[in-house]
Amino acid sequence: MTSSFKQLAAFPSPEFATFVQENLFLNCTMASSPSIPKGTRDFLPAEMVRRNFIFSTIKEVFHRYGFLPIETPAMENLSTLLGKYGEEGDKLLFRILNSGDFLSGVDDGLLASRDASAISPRICDKGLRYDLTVPFARFVVQNRNEIVFPFRRYQIQPVWRADRPQKGRYREFYQCDCDVIGSNSLLNEAELVLIMQEIFDRFNIRTIIKINNRKVLAGIAEVIGFPERITDITVAIDKMEKTGLEAVIAELLEKGISPEGVEKLKPVLLLKGSTAEKTATLKEVFNSSATGLHGVAELEELFSYVESFGLSGSVELDLTLARGLNYYTGAIFEVKALDEAIGSICGGGRYDNLTGVFGMPGVSGVGVSFGAERIYDVMTRLDLFPTDQTISTRVLFLNLGKTEEAYVLPILAKVRKQGVNAEIYPEADKMKKQMNYANRRAIPYVVIAGETEISQQKILVKNMLTGEQNLIDSHQLAQVFSNELI
Repeated sequence: MTSSFKQLAAFPSPEFATFVQENLFLNCTMASSPSIPKGTRDFLPAEMVRRNFIFSTIKEVFHRYGFLPIETPAMENLSTLLGKYGEEGDKLLFRILNSGDFLSGVDDGLLASRDASAISPRICDKGLRYDLTVPFARFVVQNRNEIVFPFRRYQIQPVWRADRPQKGRYREFYQCDCDVIGSNSLLNEAELVLIMQEIFDRFNIRTIIKINNRKVLAGIAEVIGFPERITDITVAIDKMEKTGLEAVIAELLEKGISPEGVEKLKPVLLLKGSTAEKTATLKEVFNSSATGLHGVAELEELFSYVESFGLSGSVELDLTLARGLNYYTGAIFEVKALDEAIGSICGGGRYDNLTGVFGMPGVSGVGVSFGAERIYDVMTRLDLFPTDQTISTRVLFLNLGKTEEAYVLPILAKVRKQGVNAEIYPEADKMKKQMNYANRRAIPYVVIAGETEISQQKILVKNMLTGEQNLIDSHQLAQVFSNELI
Protein backbone atom coordinates (compact mmCIF):
# COMPACT_ATOMS: atom_id res chain seq x y z
CA MET A 1 0.00 0.00 0.00
CA THR A 2 1.42 3.40 -0.96
CA SER A 3 1.89 6.13 1.64
CA SER A 4 -1.06 8.06 0.20
CA PHE A 5 -3.35 5.06 0.64
CA LYS A 6 -2.05 4.44 4.17
CA GLN A 7 -3.02 8.01 4.98
CA LEU A 8 -6.37 7.53 3.28
CA ALA A 9 -7.06 4.44 5.39
CA ALA A 10 -6.47 6.55 8.50
CA PHE A 11 -9.13 9.10 7.59
CA PRO A 12 -11.85 9.35 10.22
CA SER A 13 -14.72 8.12 8.06
CA PRO A 14 -15.53 6.35 4.80
CA GLU A 15 -17.40 9.49 3.71
CA PHE A 16 -14.31 11.66 4.00
CA ALA A 17 -12.17 9.07 2.23
CA THR A 18 -14.70 9.11 -0.61
CA PHE A 19 -14.52 12.91 -0.73
CA VAL A 20 -10.75 12.81 -1.12
CA GLN A 21 -10.91 10.12 -3.79
CA GLU A 22 -13.51 11.96 -5.86
CA ASN A 23 -12.28 15.53 -5.51
CA LEU A 24 -8.49 15.37 -5.08
CA PHE A 25 -5.71 13.82 -7.13
CA LEU A 26 -4.11 10.68 -5.68
CA ASN A 27 -1.43 8.41 -7.08
CA CYS A 28 -3.38 5.25 -7.80
CA THR A 29 -2.15 1.86 -8.96
CA MET A 30 -3.22 0.95 -12.45
CA ALA A 31 -6.27 -1.26 -12.73
CA SER A 32 -5.95 -4.54 -14.60
CA SER A 33 -8.08 -3.11 -17.42
CA PRO A 34 -6.85 0.38 -18.47
CA SER A 35 -9.39 3.17 -18.51
CA ILE A 36 -9.59 6.95 -18.37
CA PRO A 37 -11.52 9.13 -15.89
CA LYS A 38 -15.17 9.85 -16.64
CA GLY A 39 -15.61 13.10 -18.49
CA THR A 40 -12.33 12.78 -20.41
CA ARG A 41 -11.66 11.40 -23.88
CA ASP A 42 -8.96 9.89 -26.06
CA PHE A 43 -8.74 11.21 -29.62
CA LEU A 44 -7.70 9.02 -32.53
CA PRO A 45 -5.61 10.48 -35.38
CA ALA A 46 -8.61 11.19 -37.62
CA GLU A 47 -10.29 13.00 -34.73
CA MET A 48 -7.15 15.01 -34.02
CA VAL A 49 -7.00 16.14 -37.64
CA ARG A 50 -10.52 17.51 -37.23
CA ARG A 51 -9.74 19.10 -33.89
CA ASN A 52 -6.66 20.76 -35.34
CA PHE A 53 -8.84 22.11 -38.15
CA ILE A 54 -11.00 23.77 -35.49
CA PHE A 55 -8.00 25.19 -33.64
CA SER A 56 -6.26 26.44 -36.80
CA THR A 57 -9.44 28.11 -38.09
CA ILE A 58 -10.01 29.89 -34.78
CA LYS A 59 -6.35 30.95 -34.60
CA GLU A 60 -6.51 32.34 -38.12
CA VAL A 61 -9.47 34.56 -37.24
CA PHE A 62 -7.84 35.66 -33.96
CA HIS A 63 -4.71 36.67 -35.89
CA ARG A 64 -6.79 38.60 -38.41
CA TYR A 65 -8.19 40.75 -35.60
CA GLY A 66 -4.78 41.44 -34.07
CA PHE A 67 -4.78 39.05 -31.09
CA LEU A 68 -1.51 37.65 -29.70
CA PRO A 69 -0.97 34.15 -28.21
CA ILE A 70 -0.06 33.41 -24.59
CA GLU A 71 -0.03 30.31 -22.36
CA THR A 72 -0.41 29.86 -18.60
CA PRO A 73 0.28 26.81 -16.37
CA ALA A 74 -2.29 24.02 -16.07
CA MET A 75 -2.24 24.49 -12.29
CA GLU A 76 -2.70 27.71 -10.37
CA ASN A 77 -2.53 28.57 -6.70
CA LEU A 78 -5.96 28.03 -5.17
CA SER A 79 -5.75 31.58 -3.83
CA THR A 80 -5.84 32.68 -7.48
CA LEU A 81 -8.87 30.56 -8.36
CA LEU A 82 -11.14 30.53 -5.31
CA GLY A 83 -13.86 33.15 -5.01
CA LYS A 84 -13.85 34.11 -8.71
CA TYR A 85 -16.55 31.73 -9.97
CA GLY A 86 -19.18 31.93 -7.27
CA GLU A 87 -20.01 29.29 -4.69
CA GLU A 88 -21.14 26.75 -7.28
CA GLY A 89 -18.03 27.29 -9.40
CA ASP A 90 -15.71 26.85 -6.44
CA LYS A 91 -17.24 23.42 -5.81
CA LEU A 92 -16.20 22.35 -9.31
CA LEU A 93 -12.50 23.12 -8.86
CA PHE A 94 -10.18 20.13 -9.04
CA ARG A 95 -7.82 20.47 -6.09
CA ILE A 96 -4.32 18.96 -6.09
CA LEU A 97 -2.99 17.30 -2.94
CA ASN A 98 0.17 18.83 -1.54
CA SER A 99 3.15 16.59 -2.18
CA GLY A 100 4.66 14.43 0.53
CA ASP A 101 2.96 13.87 3.90
CA PHE A 102 -0.03 16.12 3.24
CA LEU A 103 -1.73 15.21 6.54
CA SER A 104 1.20 16.09 8.77
CA GLY A 105 0.00 19.62 9.43
CA VAL A 106 -3.63 18.70 10.16
CA ASP A 107 -4.53 17.99 13.77
CA ASP A 108 -6.64 15.00 14.73
CA GLY A 109 -9.48 17.19 15.94
CA LEU A 110 -9.92 18.80 12.54
CA LEU A 111 -9.80 15.41 10.84
CA ALA A 112 -12.38 14.09 13.27
CA SER A 113 -14.70 16.98 12.39
CA ARG A 114 -15.07 15.56 8.87
CA ASP A 115 -15.45 19.16 7.63
CA ALA A 116 -14.19 18.91 4.07
CA SER A 117 -14.28 22.69 3.52
CA ALA A 118 -12.03 23.21 6.56
CA ILE A 119 -9.65 20.32 5.86
CA SER A 120 -9.19 20.94 2.13
CA PRO A 121 -7.20 24.23 2.48
CA ARG A 122 -4.79 22.46 4.84
CA ILE A 123 -3.92 19.60 2.50
CA CYS A 124 -3.94 21.31 -0.91
CA ASP A 125 -2.95 24.80 -2.02
CA LYS A 126 -3.05 24.34 -5.82
CA GLY A 127 -5.74 23.42 -8.31
CA LEU A 128 -6.27 22.84 -12.02
CA ARG A 129 -7.53 25.92 -13.81
CA TYR A 130 -11.32 26.15 -14.15
CA ASP A 131 -11.19 28.54 -17.08
CA LEU A 132 -8.65 30.71 -18.91
CA THR A 133 -9.98 34.14 -17.87
CA VAL A 134 -8.98 34.20 -14.20
CA PRO A 135 -5.44 32.93 -14.98
CA PHE A 136 -5.30 35.61 -17.69
CA ALA A 137 -6.12 38.32 -15.15
CA ARG A 138 -3.34 36.99 -12.93
CA PHE A 139 -1.03 36.93 -15.96
CA VAL A 140 -1.77 40.56 -16.81
CA VAL A 141 -1.01 41.76 -13.30
CA GLN A 142 2.15 39.69 -13.03
CA ASN A 143 3.43 40.76 -16.48
CA ARG A 144 2.07 44.30 -16.63
CA ASN A 145 5.47 45.79 -17.48
CA GLU A 146 6.04 43.47 -20.46
CA ILE A 147 2.73 43.90 -22.32
CA VAL A 148 1.24 46.82 -24.25
CA PHE A 149 -2.26 48.06 -23.37
CA PRO A 150 -4.87 47.65 -24.64
CA PHE A 151 -3.68 44.05 -24.74
CA ARG A 152 -5.33 41.73 -27.27
CA ARG A 153 -4.63 38.14 -26.28
CA TYR A 154 -5.76 34.70 -27.33
CA GLN A 155 -5.17 31.42 -25.54
CA ILE A 156 -6.02 27.84 -26.55
CA GLN A 157 -5.48 25.36 -23.71
CA PRO A 158 -7.37 22.73 -21.70
CA VAL A 159 -9.35 23.48 -18.53
CA TRP A 160 -10.83 21.16 -15.91
CA ARG A 161 -14.12 21.10 -13.99
CA ALA A 162 -15.35 18.52 -11.49
CA ASP A 163 -18.74 18.49 -13.17
CA ARG A 164 -21.12 15.61 -13.77
CA PRO A 165 -20.31 14.30 -17.27
CA GLN A 166 -23.21 14.40 -19.74
CA LYS A 167 -23.92 15.19 -23.37
CA GLY A 168 -21.65 18.04 -24.42
CA ARG A 169 -20.22 18.44 -20.90
CA TYR A 170 -16.78 17.12 -20.02
CA ARG A 171 -14.41 17.32 -17.05
CA GLU A 172 -11.45 18.10 -19.29
CA PHE A 173 -11.97 20.27 -22.34
CA TYR A 174 -10.27 22.92 -24.43
CA GLN A 175 -11.22 26.58 -24.42
CA CYS A 176 -10.23 29.01 -27.14
CA ASP A 177 -10.28 32.49 -25.60
CA CYS A 178 -9.71 35.97 -26.95
CA ASP A 179 -9.76 39.06 -24.74
CA VAL A 180 -9.08 42.76 -24.91
CA ILE A 181 -7.93 44.21 -21.59
CA GLY A 182 -7.15 47.83 -20.77
CA SER A 183 -9.97 49.43 -22.75
CA ASN A 184 -13.54 50.43 -21.78
CA SER A 185 -14.78 50.93 -25.34
CA LEU A 186 -17.86 48.98 -26.37
CA LEU A 187 -16.31 48.74 -29.83
CA ASN A 188 -14.36 45.83 -28.34
CA GLU A 189 -17.63 44.01 -27.61
CA ALA A 190 -18.80 44.65 -31.16
CA GLU A 191 -15.57 43.24 -32.59
CA LEU A 192 -16.00 40.12 -30.46
CA VAL A 193 -19.45 39.68 -32.00
CA LEU A 194 -17.80 39.94 -35.42
CA ILE A 195 -15.23 37.33 -34.44
CA MET A 196 -17.88 34.93 -33.17
CA GLN A 197 -19.92 35.33 -36.34
CA GLU A 198 -16.92 34.89 -38.66
CA ILE A 199 -15.67 31.77 -36.91
CA PHE A 200 -19.04 30.02 -36.96
CA ASP A 201 -19.60 31.08 -40.57
CA ARG A 202 -16.31 29.37 -41.44
CA PHE A 203 -17.52 26.24 -39.67
CA ASN A 204 -20.91 26.45 -41.47
CA ILE A 205 -22.66 26.30 -38.08
CA ARG A 206 -25.89 28.30 -38.00
CA THR A 207 -25.99 30.18 -34.71
CA ILE A 208 -27.76 32.84 -32.68
CA ILE A 209 -25.63 35.18 -30.55
CA LYS A 210 -27.47 36.07 -27.35
CA ILE A 211 -26.51 39.32 -25.60
CA ASN A 212 -27.42 40.79 -22.21
CA ASN A 213 -25.78 43.07 -19.64
CA ARG A 214 -25.05 42.34 -15.99
CA LYS A 215 -25.94 45.95 -15.10
CA VAL A 216 -29.43 45.21 -16.43
CA LEU A 217 -29.61 42.18 -14.17
CA ALA A 218 -28.39 44.28 -11.24
CA GLY A 219 -31.09 46.81 -12.09
CA ILE A 220 -33.70 44.05 -12.04
CA ALA A 221 -32.51 43.01 -8.58
CA GLU A 222 -32.86 46.61 -7.44
CA VAL A 223 -36.37 47.22 -8.78
CA ILE A 224 -37.74 44.00 -7.28
CA GLY A 225 -36.31 45.03 -3.92
CA PHE A 226 -33.40 42.58 -3.50
CA PRO A 227 -30.20 44.33 -4.70
CA GLU A 228 -28.08 42.35 -2.24
CA ARG A 229 -29.28 39.06 -3.75
CA ILE A 230 -27.95 39.71 -7.25
CA THR A 231 -25.84 36.51 -7.21
CA ASP A 232 -28.77 34.29 -6.18
CA ILE A 233 -30.99 35.92 -8.78
CA THR A 234 -28.52 35.61 -11.66
CA VAL A 235 -27.67 31.99 -10.80
CA ALA A 236 -31.38 31.13 -10.90
CA ILE A 237 -32.12 33.14 -14.06
CA ASP A 238 -29.18 31.52 -15.86
CA LYS A 239 -31.01 28.18 -15.63
CA MET A 240 -34.16 29.53 -17.33
CA GLU A 241 -33.59 27.90 -20.72
CA LYS A 242 -32.59 24.58 -19.18
CA THR A 243 -35.18 24.20 -16.41
CA GLY A 244 -38.00 26.56 -17.37
CA LEU A 245 -39.71 29.50 -15.64
CA GLU A 246 -41.45 27.52 -12.90
CA ALA A 247 -38.20 25.92 -11.73
CA VAL A 248 -36.50 29.33 -11.69
CA ILE A 249 -39.34 30.79 -9.62
CA ALA A 250 -39.14 27.88 -7.18
CA GLU A 251 -35.38 28.39 -6.76
CA LEU A 252 -35.80 32.14 -6.20
CA LEU A 253 -38.46 31.56 -3.55
CA GLU A 254 -36.29 28.93 -1.90
CA LYS A 255 -33.40 31.43 -1.75
CA GLY A 256 -35.53 34.01 0.03
CA ILE A 257 -36.82 36.21 -2.79
CA SER A 258 -40.34 37.27 -1.79
CA PRO A 259 -43.39 36.28 -3.86
CA GLU A 260 -43.93 39.98 -4.57
CA GLY A 261 -40.38 40.29 -5.90
CA VAL A 262 -40.83 37.22 -8.08
CA GLU A 263 -44.04 38.65 -9.52
CA LYS A 264 -42.21 41.86 -10.45
CA LEU A 265 -39.47 39.79 -12.09
CA LYS A 266 -41.66 37.54 -14.25
CA PRO A 267 -42.75 40.17 -16.83
CA VAL A 268 -39.12 41.13 -17.45
CA LEU A 269 -38.07 37.50 -18.00
CA LEU A 270 -40.98 36.97 -20.39
CA LEU A 271 -40.45 40.24 -22.29
CA LYS A 272 -40.92 39.82 -26.06
CA GLY A 273 -40.37 42.01 -29.09
CA SER A 274 -37.47 43.59 -30.95
CA THR A 275 -34.35 44.87 -29.23
CA ALA A 276 -35.65 48.44 -29.49
CA GLU A 277 -38.98 47.43 -27.95
CA LYS A 278 -37.28 45.54 -25.11
CA THR A 279 -34.90 48.39 -24.26
CA ALA A 280 -37.78 50.89 -24.35
CA THR A 281 -39.70 48.78 -21.82
CA LEU A 282 -36.60 48.38 -19.66
CA LYS A 283 -36.15 52.16 -19.48
CA GLU A 284 -39.62 52.40 -17.97
CA VAL A 285 -38.93 49.53 -15.56
CA PHE A 286 -35.62 51.10 -14.46
CA ASN A 287 -36.91 54.62 -13.77
CA SER A 288 -35.61 54.21 -10.21
CA SER A 289 -32.40 52.30 -11.00
CA ALA A 290 -29.38 54.20 -12.31
CA THR A 291 -27.48 50.92 -12.65
CA GLY A 292 -30.20 49.40 -14.79
CA LEU A 293 -30.41 52.49 -17.02
CA HIS A 294 -26.63 52.41 -17.46
CA GLY A 295 -26.90 48.79 -18.61
CA VAL A 296 -29.65 49.66 -21.09
CA ALA A 297 -27.52 52.50 -22.53
CA GLU A 298 -24.61 50.09 -23.01
CA LEU A 299 -26.89 47.59 -24.76
CA GLU A 300 -28.21 50.28 -27.10
CA GLU A 301 -24.67 51.37 -28.02
CA LEU A 302 -23.52 47.80 -28.57
CA PHE A 303 -26.50 46.89 -30.75
CA SER A 304 -25.91 50.10 -32.72
CA TYR A 305 -22.38 48.90 -33.50
CA VAL A 306 -23.69 45.44 -34.35
CA GLU A 307 -26.24 46.92 -36.75
CA SER A 308 -23.55 49.04 -38.44
CA PHE A 309 -21.57 45.82 -39.05
CA GLY A 310 -24.64 44.25 -40.68
CA LEU A 311 -25.06 41.48 -38.09
CA SER A 312 -28.39 42.41 -36.54
CA GLY A 313 -30.08 39.30 -37.97
CA SER A 314 -27.80 36.92 -36.09
CA VAL A 315 -27.93 38.49 -32.61
CA GLU A 316 -30.70 38.98 -30.06
CA LEU A 317 -31.19 40.59 -26.68
CA ASP A 318 -31.99 37.83 -24.19
CA LEU A 319 -32.88 39.11 -20.72
CA THR A 320 -32.74 35.60 -19.25
CA LEU A 321 -29.05 35.31 -20.14
CA ALA A 322 -27.09 35.71 -16.90
CA ARG A 323 -23.75 33.87 -17.24
CA GLY A 324 -23.40 32.67 -13.65
CA LEU A 325 -19.73 33.63 -13.18
CA ASN A 326 -19.35 36.39 -10.60
CA TYR A 327 -16.67 38.39 -12.38
CA TYR A 328 -18.86 39.68 -15.24
CA THR A 329 -19.88 43.33 -14.84
CA GLY A 330 -21.20 44.51 -18.23
CA ALA A 331 -22.10 42.95 -21.57
CA ILE A 332 -22.43 39.16 -21.60
CA PHE A 333 -22.59 36.82 -24.59
CA GLU A 334 -23.67 33.29 -25.36
CA VAL A 335 -23.80 31.48 -28.70
CA LYS A 336 -26.23 28.65 -29.42
CA ALA A 337 -26.20 26.32 -32.42
CA LEU A 338 -29.55 26.42 -34.21
CA ASP A 339 -29.40 22.91 -35.64
CA GLU A 340 -28.10 20.96 -32.62
CA ALA A 341 -29.33 21.06 -29.02
CA ILE A 342 -26.08 21.03 -27.06
CA GLY A 343 -26.04 24.16 -24.90
CA SER A 344 -23.79 27.15 -25.49
CA ILE A 345 -20.80 26.71 -27.80
CA CYS A 346 -19.30 30.10 -27.02
CA GLY A 347 -19.72 32.66 -24.26
CA GLY A 348 -18.11 35.55 -22.45
CA GLY A 349 -18.50 39.12 -21.35
CA ARG A 350 -17.10 42.30 -19.81
CA TYR A 351 -15.24 42.19 -16.50
CA ASP A 352 -14.18 45.39 -14.74
CA ASN A 353 -12.80 44.21 -11.43
CA LEU A 354 -10.96 40.95 -12.08
CA THR A 355 -7.41 42.32 -12.08
CA GLY A 356 -8.26 44.38 -8.98
CA VAL A 357 -8.33 41.26 -6.81
CA PHE A 358 -4.70 40.69 -7.83
CA GLY A 359 -3.62 44.22 -6.90
CA MET A 360 -4.22 46.08 -10.18
CA PRO A 361 -7.56 47.93 -9.94
CA GLY A 362 -9.17 50.03 -12.64
CA VAL A 363 -8.35 47.78 -15.61
CA SER A 364 -11.38 46.64 -17.60
CA GLY A 365 -11.46 43.72 -19.99
CA VAL A 366 -13.84 41.84 -22.23
CA GLY A 367 -13.53 38.45 -23.89
CA VAL A 368 -15.22 35.36 -25.23
CA SER A 369 -14.41 31.67 -25.02
CA PHE A 370 -15.09 29.10 -27.73
CA GLY A 371 -15.84 25.58 -26.49
CA ALA A 372 -13.78 23.38 -28.81
CA GLU A 373 -15.34 20.12 -27.56
CA ARG A 374 -18.91 21.23 -28.23
CA ILE A 375 -17.96 22.74 -31.58
CA TYR A 376 -16.37 19.41 -32.50
CA ASP A 377 -19.50 17.51 -31.45
CA VAL A 378 -21.81 19.85 -33.41
CA MET A 379 -19.69 19.64 -36.56
CA THR A 380 -19.47 15.86 -36.29
CA ARG A 381 -23.21 15.35 -35.84
CA LEU A 382 -24.04 17.78 -38.65
CA ASP A 383 -21.27 16.40 -40.92
CA LEU A 384 -19.68 19.82 -41.40
CA PHE A 385 -15.99 18.91 -41.53
CA PRO A 386 -14.29 19.28 -44.93
CA THR A 387 -13.73 15.81 -46.38
CA ASP A 388 -10.06 16.43 -47.15
CA GLN A 389 -9.41 17.21 -43.49
CA THR A 390 -9.50 13.47 -42.75
CA ILE A 391 -6.52 12.84 -45.05
CA SER A 392 -3.05 13.09 -43.56
CA THR A 393 -0.82 11.12 -45.93
CA ARG A 394 -1.53 11.62 -49.65
CA VAL A 395 1.02 9.19 -51.03
CA LEU A 396 2.28 5.82 -49.78
CA PHE A 397 5.44 4.36 -51.32
CA LEU A 398 5.33 0.57 -51.24
CA ASN A 399 8.42 -1.22 -49.99
CA LEU A 400 9.31 -4.18 -52.22
CA GLY A 401 12.86 -4.85 -51.01
CA LYS A 402 16.23 -3.25 -50.38
CA THR A 403 16.94 -2.47 -54.06
CA GLU A 404 13.51 -0.99 -54.61
CA GLU A 405 13.72 0.88 -51.30
CA ALA A 406 17.01 2.51 -52.33
CA TYR A 407 15.41 3.57 -55.63
CA VAL A 408 12.32 5.24 -54.14
CA LEU A 409 13.86 6.96 -51.09
CA PRO A 410 15.34 9.90 -53.09
CA ILE A 411 12.00 10.27 -54.89
CA LEU A 412 10.17 10.26 -51.55
CA ALA A 413 12.48 13.02 -50.28
CA LYS A 414 11.76 15.19 -53.36
CA VAL A 415 8.00 14.70 -52.98
CA ARG A 416 8.14 15.81 -49.35
CA LYS A 417 10.22 18.86 -50.26
CA GLN A 418 7.47 19.82 -52.69
CA GLY A 419 5.06 19.96 -49.74
CA VAL A 420 3.26 16.66 -50.36
CA ASN A 421 2.49 14.49 -47.31
CA ALA A 422 4.11 11.13 -48.07
CA GLU A 423 5.42 8.06 -46.30
CA ILE A 424 7.03 4.73 -47.12
CA TYR A 425 5.93 1.40 -45.70
CA PRO A 426 8.76 0.49 -43.27
CA GLU A 427 9.11 -3.23 -44.11
CA ALA A 428 9.32 -5.12 -47.38
CA ASP A 429 6.09 -6.95 -46.61
CA LYS A 430 3.48 -8.59 -48.84
CA MET A 431 1.98 -6.13 -51.30
CA LYS A 432 -1.55 -7.07 -50.24
CA LYS A 433 -0.75 -6.10 -46.66
CA GLN A 434 0.73 -2.77 -47.75
CA MET A 435 -2.24 -1.98 -49.99
CA ASN A 436 -4.60 -2.84 -47.14
CA TYR A 437 -2.67 -0.41 -44.94
CA ALA A 438 -3.20 2.33 -47.53
CA ASN A 439 -6.93 1.55 -47.70
CA ARG A 440 -7.40 1.56 -43.94
CA ARG A 441 -5.51 4.87 -43.68
CA ALA A 442 -7.57 6.34 -46.56
CA ILE A 443 -4.37 7.22 -48.43
CA PRO A 444 -5.48 8.23 -51.94
CA TYR A 445 -2.32 7.35 -53.92
CA VAL A 446 0.16 4.47 -53.85
CA VAL A 447 3.56 4.51 -55.59
CA ILE A 448 4.96 1.18 -56.78
CA ALA A 449 8.50 0.66 -58.08
CA GLY A 450 9.54 -2.89 -58.92
CA GLU A 451 12.25 -4.36 -61.10
CA THR A 452 10.51 -3.36 -64.35
CA GLU A 453 9.88 0.25 -63.26
CA ILE A 454 13.47 0.66 -62.03
CA SER A 455 14.90 -0.58 -65.33
CA GLN A 456 12.84 2.08 -67.13
CA GLN A 457 13.54 4.81 -64.53
CA LYS A 458 9.80 5.09 -63.96
CA ILE A 459 7.28 4.51 -61.18
CA LEU A 460 3.72 3.26 -61.16
CA VAL A 461 1.14 5.51 -59.44
CA LYS A 462 -2.19 3.99 -58.46
CA ASN A 463 -5.27 6.03 -57.55
CA MET A 464 -6.80 4.08 -54.68
CA LEU A 465 -10.23 5.61 -55.20
CA THR A 466 -10.64 4.94 -58.93
CA GLY A 467 -8.17 2.10 -59.45
CA GLU A 468 -6.53 4.03 -62.31
CA GLN A 469 -2.79 3.42 -62.77
CA ASN A 470 -0.21 5.63 -64.52
CA LEU A 471 3.42 4.96 -65.38
CA ILE A 472 5.39 8.16 -64.78
CA ASP A 473 9.03 9.22 -65.12
CA SER A 474 10.54 9.10 -61.65
CA HIS A 475 12.01 12.61 -61.84
CA GLN A 476 8.57 14.05 -62.66
CA LEU A 477 6.68 12.56 -59.72
CA ALA A 478 7.32 15.36 -57.23
CA GLN A 479 6.04 17.96 -59.68
CA VAL A 480 3.07 15.82 -60.64
CA PHE A 481 1.92 15.51 -57.04
CA SER A 482 2.59 19.14 -56.18
CA ASN A 483 0.44 20.21 -59.14
CA GLU A 484 -2.17 17.53 -58.34
CA LEU A 485 -2.32 16.36 -61.94
CA ILE A 486 -3.26 12.80 -61.05
